[in-house]
Amino acid sequence: MDLVKSHLMYAVREEVEVLKEQIKELIEKNSQLEQENNLLKTLASPEQLAQFQAQLQTGSPPATSQPQGTTQPPAQPASQGSGPTA
Repeated sequence: MDLVKSHLMYAVREEVEVLKEQIKELIEKNSQLEQENNLLKTLASPEQLAQFQAQLQTGSPPATSQPQGTTQPPAQPASQGSGPTA
């Protein structure tokens, strides 16, 4: 009976370690997403924020294209470093 108990305790400890690692990764991911969210909120125009709030209230998904001609370049820093694609 002690052998079964020790094997069970070992399995539980292993599972706890796996879960602790997953929790740690999720906390880091959450922190990163919160920072990204705050950055996007500061870069978004008041019109974009109002549009987003309206979409949240209606439950419609966010638009994938942005038809507005507002200041968009600061919100797209990843595409600037790629260089010319000619």
